[in-house]
Amino acid sequence: RNPTTMSSKSPRKTAGKKTSRKVAGKKGKTTRKTTKSEGSKRRKKANTNSYATYIYKVLRQVHPETGISKKGMMVMDSFVHDLFERVANEAGRLTRYNGKHTITSREIQTAVRLVLPGELAKHAVSEGTKAVTK
Repeated sequence: RNPTTMSSKSPRKTAGKKTSRKVAGKKGKTTRKTTKSEGSKRRKKANTNSYATYIYKVLRQVHPETGISKKGMMVMDSFVHDLFERVANEAGRLTRYNGKHTITSREIQTAVRLVLPGELAKHAVSEGTKAVTK
């Protein structure tokens, strides 16, 4: 058939010409559309800050036969985030009070003593010291 007699609803094919899909960019520049396979290569992972893997590793060391549910893991993760924030804020406050600009292990140790109660603080300090000297 003759291309001029075809209905306007069906797409026209031109002989010998290749058509490329282009998307208009800024100031008349053209860019190529990306396919799904190309888009997945460029996609960045969602930024999730979680202690779940570390909590699970510690659980395996302490109780190898015990598991943890998703909700339980979420509670533990929330707990660790909260504790980290409290210790970090207290260490920052101590640093500011002393007129310094750097948080050292000494500020962390003092912050842990202030934030955690009694025996728990003592155990945390001894574990922290052991980890730093390793």
